[in-house]
Amino acid sequence: MKKYLSAIILWFTFLNLYIPLFAQNEGYYKNPVMGGDYPDPSILRDGSDYYMTHSSFEYYPGLIVWHSTDMINWKPVSQALKTYIGSVWAPDLVKQGDTYYIYFPAGRSIWVVTAKSPAGPWSEPINTGIKGFIDPGHLVDREGNRYLYLSGGSTVKLKKDGLSADGEPVHNYDGWQFPKEWSTECFCLESPKSTIRNGYFYQTVAQGGTAGPATAHMVVSARSRTPYGPWENSPYNPIVHTENRSERWWCQGHGTLVEDIAGQWWIVYHAYEKHFQTLGRQTLMMPIEWTVDNWFRIPEGVRSSDKITLPAGEKMKSYTSLSDDFSSPLLGMQWQFFKKYDPERYALKNGQLILQAEGNSFDNSSPLLVNAADRRYQFQVEYTIEGDATAGLCLFYNEQGNMRISVNAKEFTVFNQKASKISRKNEFGNHGFLRILNDENEVSFYYSRDGSSWEKLERTIDATGFNHNVFGGFMSLRAGLYAFGEGRVIFDNFIYQKL
Repeated sequence: MKKYLSAIILWFTFLNLYIPLFAQNEGYYKNPVMGGDYPDPSILRDGSDYYMTHSSFEYYPGLIVWHSTDMINWKPVSQALKTYIGSVWAPDLVKQGDTYYIYFPAGRSIWVVTAKSPAGPWSEPINTGIKGFIDPGHLVDREGNRYLYLSGGSTVKLKKDGLSADGEPVHNYDGWQFPKEWSTECFCLESPKSTIRNGYFYQTVAQGGTAGPATAHMVVSARSRTPYGPWENSPYNPIVHTENRSERWWCQGHGTLVEDIAGQWWIVYHAYEKHFQTLGRQTLMMPIEWTVDNWFRIPEGVRSSDKITLPAGEKMKSYTSLSDDFSSPLLGMQWQFFKKYDPERYALKNGQLILQAEGNSFDNSSPLLVNAADRRYQFQVEYTIEGDATAGLCLFYNEQGNMRISVNAKEFTVFNQKASKISRKNEFGNHGFLRILNDENEVSFYYSRDGSSWEKLERTIDATGFNHNVFGGFMSLRAGLYAFGEGRVIFDNFIYQKL
């Protein structure tokens, strides 16, 4: 059985890795460039290589650093944050001298981690002492002085090592006043990212709120001759914006500029997909053109749902497979725990994941999750229960918003977010298979004795509302494993299949 399932994993890995390349050979790409919950992107070009990271919120290890040579296909190279310090919001990945820095907010403070390589190892998180702000954006002036732009339109100078503030934040930018009749979530001047070009300092900021109505979010630009202003808003604002609910991509906003190796500029940002906010905010990319008077804008007639000419760069294979046969000695970087990360809790032996049960219920089990990226998919796993443990598969937004199938010595059970349940007697003993099918937000649950013949627990749950507008937290509905109670669960052959 293990040999058969391993062959299935290899086949779906082939499909996931190579099918996206066929479209690229035609010279174009279509958004998203990273499907699934990859919000608040911060991108850096270092020579001919590109690196990117995103908000990781309550998922640990966090701050995954991705590498690409073409800005379309991405591969994870490190997880920069392993110590839990709270929910991690909009980071900024930069290089200064021979050191890489990621600045990010968590617990109402601004933190930083450093490394000599994007692949790590990364330092333990350092508290810069800057409190009460979010979404830092790093910049360096002509004299080599370092600063952070902060939410709400403030700027703070950093000490030369970039690890702490050198003075108090100073408010110097009020943002761009969009028409008040627009449907937005809030004014919310956030995520200021820095670009320096032709003697100007540019702030690329988000406004309008990151969720709420389809038209809420936007990217806004302003420029100055100094890091402290005065600031002049762009005549092309908003640079990126969803104009109405008929568009495929909703709440488009939070952008970072990057220049490719051929001198073409791009803006990388995030958006929700219409009717599929369960997938979180996905990473999109659009071309940028500079005007003769040093403003930037999206070229006229180009839309985020179009086929767009590929950026310059050496093409590479994409990393998109979420399946895992657990044959590696290290846990794959597709996996993240919710909140509590304890490397002593799991082991990888003989092609199996041995997961120690955590907590006395699902709510405090700290599930192990992958970032589901498709409208239609199913995932399954083989399990063996040891001791008085409960094993399961879940679709997890947070402790209040989730659905799952569990198994223990007595029964198979399906739960929805209100803890109502449907159960069937367990006649398989301590070993079997579980599967969840998500068919465009209609979720069904299955169990099997042998992984070939499946039985369905009759409940199907509508997952459409499992998103930030209902449950808060800025996260997404993720697929995963869990174990709670006394004992441990041996998981084998996790298969994620796009349908």
